[in-house]
Amino acid sequence: MMSIRGIFVGLALLSVCLQSAAVAGNASRANFGKLPDGRAVEAVTLEGDKGISATVINYGATLQALVLPDRNGNRADVMLGYKSLDGYLTKPEYFGSTVGRFANRIANGRFKLDGKDYQTPRNNNGHSLHGGDRGFDKVLWDIVEVRKGKTASVTLRYVSPDGDQGYPGTLTVLATYALTGSELSIEYSATTDRATIVNITNHAYWNLAGEGAPGGAMGHVLTIPAESYTPVDAGLIPTGEFRSVAGTVFDFRKPTEVGARVRDSDPQIMMGRGYDHNFVIARDVAREPRLLARVEEPSSGRGFELWSNQPGLQFYSGNFLDASVVGKSQRAYRQGDAIVLEPQIFPDTPNQPKLGSARLEPGQTYRNVMAYRLFTAQPRR
Repeated sequence: MMSIRGIFVGLALLSVCLQSAAVAGNASRANFGKLPDGRAVEAVTLEGDKGISATVINYGATLQALVLPDRNGNRADVMLGYKSLDGYLTKPEYFGSTVGRFANRIANGRFKLDGKDYQTPRNNNGHSLHGGDRGFDKVLWDIVEVRKGKTASVTLRYVSPDGDQGYPGTLTVLATYALTGSELSIEYSATTDRATIVNITNHAYWNLAGEGAPGGAMGHVLTIPAESYTPVDAGLIPTGEFRSVAGTVFDFRKPTEVGARVRDSDPQIMMGRGYDHNFVIARDVAREPRLLARVEEPSSGRGFELWSNQPGLQFYSGNFLDASVVGKSQRAYRQGDAIVLEPQIFPDTPNQPKLGSARLEPGQTYRNVMAYRLFTAQPRR
């Protein structure tokens, strides 16, 4: 017969098990359509705490949905994108996609490495953007592993062959999305068999009120702890200057509504039709993630802190959304309907050594670690 002490121990263990089960993450796989060549595309849904879930499709290693509760427990998808694969194929807009080999812009699509000139596709006003015509956002990744447990995760792999979009070296890339409680992390890693350049990030479009909510994202309150930013020329290529944010519309060191200055007459704002600039968090890649941004949507209370090991943060205010895309809620996406925050090295770094280095050698591992610490804030009094 079990002793009283044994009963209490058993109950305690049962309680621990139940608590563990309550926070354990689930992961499930489903069909998301077929590519024109017949290959199947899958969706993996990760589940965390409090009704939080993230869905990743292996076309473009894309964050297709992120469902978050508001302060009243009402859940909404906060990622712009499409309900079906067809939209990602016919009207790609980098919605939630993994972008690379080189995220952001390379001037004239050209760079030099070890004395040799390389040409990549000029797919953006004469410059290369997000890896070219067929970057990582437009290829099918392999699903390597799906895991359940306290952390629910999916790991995807893509092998970019030597010469892909003009880049040297065979690049093997891993992308891992993981949901632990209320933290979503994305980690990119890459190795190469010859010297190359790498800059990989995620291009999620956020509207924390809900992807189809009216009013867009201009009321989001943004904080970026950056002392300077990289001004750009008319082609949105960095000039090479690190310019102080003090006294400018680029000063987000204190919480500021995105829309408060997005239509300012500052020449930099006018060139980008809003914000489309890299903020300087540091000058070098860090060993551990550091705070890059904090975002809160006041009406719902939904928000997140963004942490990464990258030195730069590209902030894009959805300037080129032009109502030509109808999203998941069957609502046209318009200018300012979302914001994009992309941890990365600085644009055009391969052509501007004072901005840093994008070089990756055989035997080295490229890493971009991002963590979205999701929260729900109570109304301010």
